[in-house]
Amino acid sequence: MTKTLLNPGPEPIAPGERSRGDDPAALSGDPPGVETSDVATPGVEAVRPSAGPAWLAPVRAILARVRWNWVGAALACMIIGISAVVLYNVLHDIDLDKIRVGLKSIPPENLVKAGLCVAMAYATLTLYDWFALRTLGIRHVPYRVAAMVSFTSYTIGHNIGATAFSAGAIRWRIYSAYGLRLVDVAKICFITGLTFWLGNLAVLGLAMIYDPVAVGAVDQLAPSVNRLIGVALLIGLAGWVFWVWGAPRTIGVKKLNVRLPGGRSTLLQIGIGITDLTFCSLAMFMLVPAEPHIHFFTLAGIFIAATLLGFASHAPGSIGVFDAAMLVGLAFFDKEQLIAGLLIFRLMYFVVPFATSLTIMGIREGILAVRRRKAMEAP
Repeated sequence: MTKTLLNPGPEPIAPGERSRGDDPAALSGDPPGVETSDVATPGVEAVRPSAGPAWLAPVRAILARVRWNWVGAALACMIIGISAVVLYNVLHDIDLDKIRVGLKSIPPENLVKAGLCVAMAYATLTLYDWFALRTLGIRHVPYRVAAMVSFTSYTIGHNIGATAFSAGAIRWRIYSAYGLRLVDVAKICFITGLTFWLGNLAVLGLAMIYDPVAVGAVDQLAPSVNRLIGVALLIGLAGWVFWVWGAPRTIGVKKLNVRLPGGRSTLLQIGIGITDLTFCSLAMFMLVPAEPHIHFFTLAGIFIAATLLGFASHAPGSIGVFDAAMLVGLAFFDKEQLIAGLLIFRLMYFVVPFATSLTIMGIREGILAVRRRKAMEAP
């Protein structure tokens, strides 16, 4: 761990300084990221979110009355409950000896390839925060710090659950040393979440069109319905790109008024999400049994559907939910051999990165504590 990576202070640029010289929006000719200051820029008219068509007013009024936190909690509990029942039905008669045989039957070269794919997925993941920072016009935070924050916030947040709060706390702990405010961290969380969901919807839409039957094993919908959903997802994604390409767009109110990435930057954003998910799916593809043969796009669709269910459940590490969805979607594989592959994937993608992140944060906090003590003892 290098001293520069753990350096809690900002670069020799004033904390909170904003520059848009090399952010994706500026490079593409798109408008800069967000309004992060309460002071208006002289000569520049602030961009405000439009009220929207009048016919949407009743819809907005109805949505405003919905207690979305209760809806989310109920949905998470339902997903976890269904997953528990599925897991019991699938696992109550498993043969542990067959699982051990399945672990030994995975070719060593596949283990190496899966590990490399996981490493590449996390390398791509570091671009989430980098893209968000550049979109928001925050240039004084170096890439090495953004990479560390992306890695630690995702792995710790996803493994302990309630990702929006736990990952946000990690980001705040590190970024606050660089002069970022709580509102800046909230905007970063929004942009990184948008990157994740845009990439997921793109891959899932393609997979539902390519093999709607496979995804139907997870969502229990007819192939024709899944194909229509896939087409709708891609049309919606194209509409989103067209919408942000046409003019500067903002979401939110007051200090949380986030300027969305422009058209070209949004394509880059989608590309980052797709690359991340492709490497994750490839890692899983290396660990499933060789027979019967499965096409990569088929597995990718099932994998993304299982991943989204895991995120929606807010279960720590998506444990139980992701696994149940994969076992149902890939029921044509030998059960014990598939469980062996899932165990290896969970070790590579969840356990090892989680332990690494805790080590990184522990070392960082230890160094900060020593520096604080020396500062207090200094005459």
